[in-house]
Amino acid sequence: MSTKERRRLSLFVQVKAGGLTLREASQSLGLGYRQTRRMFARFKARGDAGLVHKLRGKAGNRRRDAKVRGRVVSLYREHYADFGCTLACEYLLSEHGLAVDDQTLRRWLAEEGLWRRRRKSVVKRQRRPRRSCFGDLVQIDGSHHDWFESRPCIASDGTTVPASNCVLMVMIDDATGWTYAQFFEGETTHAAMTIFRDWSLEHGLPAQLYPDQDSIYRVNTKAADEVEERAGERPLTQFGRAMKELGVKLSCAKSPQAKGRVERMNGTLQDRLVKALRLAGISERAAANVFLKETFLPRLNEKFAVRPADEADAHRPAREGELAAALCVREERKVGKDQCVSFEGQVLQLNGGRELPSLADKKVTLCRSLTGELTVQWKGQTVASRTVTQRPAAAANRLKLTDRVANHAGPWRPPSHHPWKRSVATPQPGRPPAGRDSAPAPAAPTPALRHARPAG
Repeated sequence: MSTKERRRLSLFVQVKAGGLTLREASQSLGLGYRQTRRMFARFKARGDAGLVHKLRGKAGNRRRDAKVRGRVVSLYREHYADFGCTLACEYLLSEHGLAVDDQTLRRWLAEEGLWRRRRKSVVKRQRRPRRSCFGDLVQIDGSHHDWFESRPCIASDGTTVPASNCVLMVMIDDATGWTYAQFFEGETTHAAMTIFRDWSLEHGLPAQLYPDQDSIYRVNTKAADEVEERAGERPLTQFGRAMKELGVKLSCAKSPQAKGRVERMNGTLQDRLVKALRLAGISERAAANVFLKETFLPRLNEKFAVRPADEADAHRPAREGELAAALCVREERKVGKDQCVSFEGQVLQLNGGRELPSLADKKVTLCRSLTGELTVQWKGQTVASRTVTQRPAAAANRLKLTDRVANHAGPWRPPSHHPWKRSVATPQPGRPPAGRDSAPAPAAPTPALRHARPAG
């Protein structure tokens, strides 16, 4: 019996014993006299059971058919075993035409032992209010996850290869929750610039971009900290330099909770997108990007995006040429004496022509665009260049000893014209010393002996 029924029982027991009138009991119960009299009659006829509701334990008039319940539970067990009740109801309606309330499905699954209540920890934080207009603040982040659940994919030659892990770059507007995402091989400067270019070509340049403190967006070195303390301005990364040229304010969040909107969207995508890719049979990055753009993201934005408080758009128009000029990798290099410069393992031979002077020992700027094109610039002018395999080898100034002296089997003997074998006479006063081109000096006369031996 319920609490209300137990209270009625206690009052009717007093009425039956004569300690309370039926009218006083009706006033205590808040019921009409006639209704109280009918309930008291059932109590006298059936006892305690007469006060229990007659539909207790019976099926309701709005109860779903047992066949529908069995089919729903079977489909959940076969296809959506790891889905939440809300997401499972969406797929049951869109894929199978079965409209089931999420609470009804949760109750069915709990009765079948397929659902267990998950308690969430209490987080004591205050949520920052949304920005007022679209494009005022856009958050960006890379989500690392096993998006294809290690499923094998079919290569171009027909062989089965394991699906490679990749990173999902996500951008979400703070005011509306409008989301754009794209798969890349890794969270790199090229990936960040590419997804920012795609967002800007579709919506325009946002007023402010809000990433984390990854090395793509911020220089995280001790030397950079010292420069910021001394000069008041931190050195820029390639992405930071591009944002400065485009006039987009770049603010790096100091914690994941500070950019909670994109972090929560990452969790949503790691749940919904993984299961959508599984049901669609997609296990490669190119097909996943097409599925994202054409199918998944339109449905996601239609469901979760909201209207901004202010209908004004804070995006600025973006020209494709302006984006291509800023969103690139720039490096300075010094030109060698041979008019060559090295960059990323390549050697470029500069062909300045007559219009430009010799660029030897000068610094030039090399730009690598998002399409992979490499250009050389000097003082705002583009310098023609071509890739060479390697620098020309320097000519030998001296011959090796083995080239000058022939190898002999025995010890080496100097030839007859060698300086060692030339006779050098004692120089006389007034005569030049004997050399290679001078005539040999005449032999000196032999002096006479003091005591000559007599002839005989």
